[in-house]
Amino acid sequence: MSKRYFVTGIGTSVGKTIACAALVKLWDAAYWKPIQSGDLESSDSMMMSSLLNNQVLIYPERYKLNTAVSPHYSAEIDEVSIELNDFKLPDDIGNLIVEGAGGMFVPINDKEFIIDLAEHLDLPIILVCSDYLGSINHSLLSFHSLEERGVAVEYIFLNGSFKESTKRILIKNKPKGSKVIEFPELEDISSNGLEKAMKNLKIHDGN
Repeated sequence: MSKRYFVTGIGTSVGKTIACAALVKLWDAAYWKPIQSGDLESSDSMMMSSLLNNQVLIYPERYKLNTAVSPHYSAEIDEVSIELNDFKLPDDIGNLIVEGAGGMFVPINDKEFIIDLAEHLDLPIILVCSDYLGSINHSLLSFHSLEERGVAVEYIFLNGSFKESTKRILIKNKPKGSKVIEFPELEDISSNGLEKAMKNLKIHDGN
């Protein structure tokens, strides 16, 4: 059975693209970033290609917006409108990792959010968490929001170094049925750094 997931995060800058690179490598998956908002000269798709030595199938972005702000505002600046019906999964796909933009409640227009895009694509969630001041609150709010909406969370992805006290709380309160992926911080953001970190990737059920 193919592994197809939508990767989102508890906020911006939690390392979603690094997490996606690890998942692409782990499952020999293709990669798709539906919305790239800003950084068009150093996009997440470009980073993915670099981290995996160009050995990855990358589907083109549906929207490439010019300004590094929330997609709904970047689209407004570019005078375009983003709608859920604009997105569909690539044809004839096997394993696929889809990366959202920012956190799951980042708006794509005035009424819909990244989490709505994940539901529209009918993909289970991998939620990326990192450890910083406030991250427990952001993580638990994300867990509860996903559970209330009935969105399937397949994994929580603990990205980088975590205090044991933080990890314990997140694992104890993770969405029901979800598993845990632990991935160490990269020594350097490069294909070699990713390769070294992959040796210490752990997957478990949280017990």
